[in-house]
Amino acid sequence: MGPRHFLTLAAGLLACALSPSVAGADRVCTAPADVLRLAQPLTRTAARLARHEPVTIVAIGSSSTYGAGASSPANTYPSRLAVELKSAFPKDKITVINRGVNGEEVPDMLRRFADGVIKEKPDLVLWQVGTNSVLRDKPLGPHSPLLLDGIRRLKAAGADVVLIDPQYVPRVIAKADAEGMVRLIATTAKTADVDLIQRFAMMRWWHDQEHMDFSEFASPDNLHMNDWGYACLAKQISAAISEAATRNVTSASARAVMPANVTP
Repeated sequence: MGPRHFLTLAAGLLACALSPSVAGADRVCTAPADVLRLAQPLTRTAARLARHEPVTIVAIGSSSTYGAGASSPANTYPSRLAVELKSAFPKDKITVINRGVNGEEVPDMLRRFADGVIKEKPDLVLWQVGTNSVLRDKPLGPHSPLLLDGIRRLKAAGADVVLIDPQYVPRVIAKADAEGMVRLIATTAKTADVDLIQRFAMMRWWHDQEHMDFSEFASPDNLHMNDWGYACLAKQISAAISEAATRNVTSASARAVMPANVTP
């Protein structure tokens, strides 16, 4: 990781130190089932868990994967996800590798696929995309073919694939193409038969239905998530992975809400 990335994270951590990042710590972490449940059963991950074989997960994305806004590396969503999965599968070895880099867009991530993702021989790839392109007012059109190319490469490597869409925070939702990007990612995931974590809809649920203030789950920059937000995201991703990797496909049904107390 280069000096630029450490400096950027340090600035984010300083901002968190100056303003509490766990303002929502007493809240219950919830998400509606139609937002959370994965459409695909995560075949490779499920098979390895069923045989109690080691599972490698690579989380690739930009600053909200790297952990900007978190108070420490231990409070990023990939780090919290590792903790949650250890609790869900205590007898299994599950490794979560953080490959987030601040400021990246889809073309940047694709250039890192060979060495940063595929070289790790992942069983599951969590690919967080879209936010920086929206912030920079980039045209939406080119994203779908780029995402499809990336998904093809990941599938060719044998990995299960889950996309993660942008965060619902003031600086993102102020952009005209924010919801267009969310729809494009959802359509691309459906076209490619891969899963999608609907982060945008989940965070909108917190704000609109749970009546949480943005400061309870977002950092002071109004862009990145805080410790509570990352912890809740990780808890819900863990629940989604656990359900998808262990479900009986013929009888699986969505749960209305998955509550869980979050302790970042």
